[in-house]
Formats: sequence, structure tokens, C-alpha cells
Amino acid sequence: MTIRVLLADDQPWLRLGFRAVLEQEPDLEVVGEAGDGAQAVAQTRALRPDVVLMDVRMPAMDGIEATQRIADSGSAARVLVLTTFDLDEYVYAALRAGASGFLLKDALPAELLNAIRVVASGEAAVAPGVLRRLISAFAAQAPQETAARTPLDALAALTARERDVLLELARARSNAEIGARLHITEATVKVHVGRVLTKLGLRDRAHAVVFAYENGVIRTGAS
Repeated sequence: MTIRVLLADDQPWLRLGFRAVLEQEPDLEVVGEAGDGAQAVAQTRALRPDVVLMDVRMPAMDGIEATQRIADSGSAARVLVLTTFDLDEYVYAALRAGASGFLLKDALPAELLNAIRVVASGEAAVAPGVLRRLISAFAAQAPQETAARTPLDALAALTARERDVLLELARARSNAEIGARLHITEATVKVHVGRVLTKLGLRDRAHAVVFAYENGVIRTGAS
């Protein structure tokens, strides 16, 4: 199956570099480019990519607002945010807005390709250690919009196993890792993940991670 990718960055030379890397892969197809957030939203609507490689800081409309608009539109596209620093407050804001992961701009080509494939598969492309630092640095400053949107009884509606799965999601573990820790199959993990997202009204795994920290399901520094 071919993964359709939209490149959104205000620097043409970076888009050119990303395109050169992606076009060498038989399972990846660059379907379009955007030079700002507004174009990214419009191109996502028109081209229906599987993954949007989204720069955070762009003119006209930044990557955070663009990510939020794409998520709110109901698009199936997954947003992979590009940033210069792994402790950039904009990264945390983008995750809360609906991004499925983030990647440093100086990442190696293999890391870029892996992140795109991970996000396209529905998993979160966020390293656990970096994620914990992001949550620690910015969760206390962020307004509790997630909690406001999700009734507390939604958490109570989770079964014990679903809560276990949410805890493992919060640690940014893959289905295989969750299955090994909970002694269940990957297929069963996938079913539980789907139920957790549905019951909590969450977009994807990355959103589940943010939700878990903001609502006290897991504490910063827990392992």
C-alpha cells in the first residue's frame, strides 16, 4: 500500500530535500507541497494525503493552527510535525491540536522514513523520553481543554484492561510492546486501543498520551 505524503514547509529547499528522500521509496508518494499553514489545510482537503509533514513555524497560518483545522475537519490525514528543537513548546501545542508525532528537522533520512510509516500506521512517532520532557515542561502551563472536553465518567467507563492499555499508550509503547507487557496478542491490543480512543473521544494514540498526562492517569516521570 502506498503512503501519500503532503509536504508543508515555507522553505522550498527543505521541501526539495524531503521530496528527494521520499521519492526513492516505493511505498511513499509525495502528492503535493504547501508553503504555509493555509495552503496545507487546503491541500489536505483537496489531495487527501495519508500523512502531512508539517513545519511548525510558517507565515500566514502556523503549523499548529493548520494541524488543529485538519483535525477538526475530520480528515483521516495524520500530521507529523517538524521542529528545530525537541523541547519546543510549539511541539506540545501541536500534539494537543491533533498531531500524531513530531520529528526534528535534522533527523536522518532513515528516521524520517520510519516516522512517516509509524504515523501512517496509526501509532505515535514520539520518543518516550522526549515526550516525558515535553509533558513535564509544558503540561502544567497548558489549559485543561482535554479534561473539559472529556467527562470524568469517560475514564470510569474504561475496563481494567483498557486502563492498562491507556497507561502503556501514555508511555509511547507500540502494540507489540504493550502485548508483551500485558501478555496479550497484538490483535487484542489493537482492539483495546480502538475502544480506549472511542470511549475517551480521542483522535489517535498521540492524543491519548497527552490526555493521560493532563488528566492524571499517569504522572510525569513514571515508567
